[in-house]
Amino acid sequence: MFKVHPQLAKDTIFIGKFDLSQLLIHKDANYPWFILVPMLPNISEIHQLLSNDAIQLIKESNLLSEAMSEIFSPDKMNIAALGNIVPQLHIHHIARYKIDISWPNPIWGNKPSTEYNKKNLKSRIESLVLALSRRGYNII
Repeated sequence: MFKVHPQLAKDTIFIGKFDLSQLLIHKDANYPWFILVPMLPNISEIHQLLSNDAIQLIKESNLLSEAMSEIFSPDKMNIAALGNIVPQLHIHHIARYKIDISWPNPIWGNKPSTEYNKKNLKSRIESLVLALSRRGYNII
């Protein structure tokens, strides 16, 4: 049975679901940072996915990346499947800017996390959901 890893659950807020993956937003407001988590149990690597699931994950990642690029206009989109702390397969999508507090270094362990205020969190989520809907996808 699928369940989001406890560390991911602690660090993120659930937004909705794509066909394969849950869409989460990271609680660190320093960066536009969203995470896809395929809703499959006991998967830690992309190569463990069935071919059709791997293709679907790439489609969802591309859709999310396009929407993020549209609304955030980053200098670089960082997309990565890391699992050193959380072994469950999850794909980070982070909009990076040459002026962000960690540039050009990785975001992990560099700077303290900044919490969203409710208004900014709501706005960031609504902007993403709207950008996804313009691409014909309504998350549930």
